[in-house]
Amino acid sequence: MLSLESARWLELEHAFGHASDIPPLLRRLRDLPSSIGESEPWFSLWSALAHQGDVYSASFAAVPHVVDALASAPSKADASFFHFPAWVEICRARQETRIPTDLAADYVAALQRLPALVAEATPGRNDLDFAACATAAVAAALGQHAMAEVILKMSSPELALEVLGWLDDR
Repeated sequence: MLSLESARWLELEHAFGHASDIPPLLRRLRDLPSSIGESEPWFSLWSALAHQGDVYSASFAAVPHVVDALASAPSKADASFFHFPAWVEICRARQETRIPTDLAADYVAALQRLPALVAEATPGRNDLDFAACATAAVAAALGQHAMAEVILKMSSPELALEVLGWLDDR
């Protein structure tokens, strides 16, 4: 994956310009920080790299770092470690955003790691947020982008039951 010290970050873009500010944020993920509320570094990463459904060249360089941090302790990582790469992939597919050639192999390899990391992270966890993000990450990694997005939008058990009722009535 692209080194956090690489000058390439100066060439990569995010929602607010060049991505030289992203490597320090990605370094902080090694501590597996929470993403509750506007917690950093997650708030800044989401704002810059997955801004209002748009993704950028720096988004594709960041995903392998997010997945690598997740792989250090999957059972301790919060749902955003699954949500973020899933959402970047959903947005990439929806908008047909081109992945820079030099970043594509590492980006795809990171996505392919997600199903195994979900399996490692799952024991003992049953909260809705984790379940939605982990399941969406697997769907996105398998190229099932619409399914992944629907799963992420199942924000409550009540909504899931409502959707099931709608499907049963079809």
